[in-house]
Amino acid sequence: MKRGLLLIPLAIFLIVAAFLAKGLFLNPQELPSALIGKPFPAFELPSVHEGKAVTREALLGKPALVNVWATWCPTCRAEHETLNALASQGVVIHGVNYKDDNAAARKWLTDLLDPYQINIEDKVGSLGLDLGVYGAPETFLIDKHGIIRHKYVGAIDERVWRQQLAPLYQELLDE
Repeated sequence: MKRGLLLIPLAIFLIVAAFLAKGLFLNPQELPSALIGKPFPAFELPSVHEGKAVTREALLGKPALVNVWATWCPTCRAEHETLNALASQGVVIHGVNYKDDNAAARKWLTDLLDPYQINIEDKVGSLGLDLGVYGAPETFLIDKHGIIRHKYVGAIDERVWRQQLAPLYQELLDE
């Protein structure tokens, strides 16, 4: 009887250890999103530049990357040069300036160039919350109808663009 009681804690430990070990092999860039295949959330927020209201409808018409960024985010700075290069090649990129100071955001875009065709000021993070954003940078790939097709967490660099996002973007352009 005592021997059986001793095996219970060991069994519990092994089960917990198995679940924790599984986490060691997960890719942190692959955070699941319940929004894949669903419309980009409705919103009405000011533009970073003009302050005039921007809505979901402004994002429609062409496939695009929607990049969640902030000036307080060092990883966003690291990816900014790549975004500028993509924009210069004709890739449509929209920005969501997430929980940031708008004056700092405008200065950043003046100093580092502005790759965004539309840039949304999400000062309190309401759009980010609707998107399920964990932090910045996060990038959503939407089709011409505003349906979210892919989510990428982390900085976009040349390798990420070439291997992961460019083929998906091209598919959407070809539709």
